[in-house]
Amino acid sequence: MEVASEFQQLQVRPRTLLLGITQSGETADTLLALKKAKTCGLESLAITNVVGSTVTELVGSTIYTRCGPEIGVAATKTFTAQLVALILLSIRLGRARGRLTPDQARKMLIELTRLPGLVQRVLEKRETLREIAETYAGAGCYFFIGRDYLYPISLEGALKMKEIAYIPSEGYAGGELKHGPLALITEKTPVVALATCGKKIQSNIKEVRARGADVIALATEGDPDIGKVASIVVELPETRPVFSAVLATVAVQLLAYYTANKLGLPIDKPRNLAKCVTVE
Repeated sequence: MEVASEFQQLQVRPRTLLLGITQSGETADTLLALKKAKTCGLESLAITNVVGSTVTELVGSTIYTRCGPEIGVAATKTFTAQLVALILLSIRLGRARGRLTPDQARKMLIELTRLPGLVQRVLEKRETLREIAETYAGAGCYFFIGRDYLYPISLEGALKMKEIAYIPSEGYAGGELKHGPLALITEKTPVVALATCGKKIQSNIKEVRARGADVIALATEGDPDIGKVASIVVELPETRPVFSAVLATVAVQLLAYYTANKLGLPIDKPRNLAKCVTVE
């Protein structure tokens, strides 16, 4: 994975497939990266929500998320739809490369069809998430931690908290806390631990709790251990680890939403931001 705005400085190997992800299909940095790929003779693919957008003219194939217009500047449903598109693409590539058997792929696709119902169950937790958000709305900063599939979602949670609640926030891989970020943890620092991908993050939660911080854990329903280490537990439906990233995404987005709402901020139009970033 590479940041689109840094792609111009990279040396790209031949036979590389470049996948560009842009909600609008007009994001300048992503378009420039794809133009470079075209110049280098690389194959390219795009995931976008807008049919006929500029990105479709630069790539060999396009995956449309087709999740409808998103009015707010901060990407929520489009981000979630992009995750699902990536999962589907991964299953297809897994079959093509022999990494998944037909039966394994079939089971994953069947489980994927259950995802909307599982997301609905997360949405039913919104009152709990609202109460948590309002409790910590006055925090000076937030930390989000995750491992494996949930590390990228910790970045999404931190981004949303910055974008719409204007609270300085950082997302980290759980194992990286000891390499510096722990110095910033105090009893006034709420930490959101995405804890549905294995037990290893519990040691990170203990590290944070030892510094006096409250930990809000997003954990799998029925986890017998997480309540022993976290301050607050929000249970998410059980599913495959890769699919749990989608459920955790919805939860952290709701947390940021209710925080911004408590602070009386313009959620759909955060300051200094634009829906379609057409400048470098």
